[in-house]
Amino acid sequence: MTSGAKQPIIFCDFDGTITNNDNIVAIMKHFKPEGFEPIMQDTVDRKISIREGVGRMFALFPSSMREEITEYVLSHAGIREGFAAFLDYLKSEQIEFYVTSGGIDFFVDPLLKPFSIPADHIFCNGADFEGDRIKITWPHPCKESCHNDCGMCKVTVMDRFPADRYYRILIGDSLTDFEGAKQADLVYSRSTLTEQCKKLGVFHVPFETFTDIQNDMKDKFTQEVL
Repeated sequence: MTSGAKQPIIFCDFDGTITNNDNIVAIMKHFKPEGFEPIMQDTVDRKISIREGVGRMFALFPSSMREEITEYVLSHAGIREGFAAFLDYLKSEQIEFYVTSGGIDFFVDPLLKPFSIPADHIFCNGADFEGDRIKITWPHPCKESCHNDCGMCKVTVMDRFPADRYYRILIGDSLTDFEGAKQADLVYSRSTLTEQCKKLGVFHVPFETFTDIQNDMKDKFTQEVL
């Protein structure tokens, strides 16, 4: 399936998109490490970057809590309705699917394991538990086209797939997806991303489940809009 001469490709957020909950927010609100609230508020208010905010919040945890935090996320995250069937649909249409997540590998990877997504199709942040405190690592930082200090830069990942060759589809729910949404050919949005797209005039298709996205894509491909 192609879009004219372009090959469709999907970049999908993880927290609050593939999962029902924003896992970093859920971790902080559940475990309540001392001092997290002002850091989280400054991050939300964009007074500090996502990279700085997430790094500082996880540094409030001792490394010994790794298993406890992982078990909490695995039992509470919840996978959004229709995700497995959506992956099957993409595979049948030979559409590449990439996870672009601001989440951390120690909970992203086990949550995605049942879906057999290739490791090189999952972009997220890392974690180092060697020290006394959890240290977040940033293997996919911003490059030339983004200066937001994202931590895991979705724009930088998308730039690997040139717009003249790929029909770039972004799926997301938050402000962390917005820079990518401005570059995408098609945006599926929910929550804060929908509000931001409306505010700044970026075309988007709201969704609640992956079934909604699958049905919309089928319609667009059938109508040869893509």
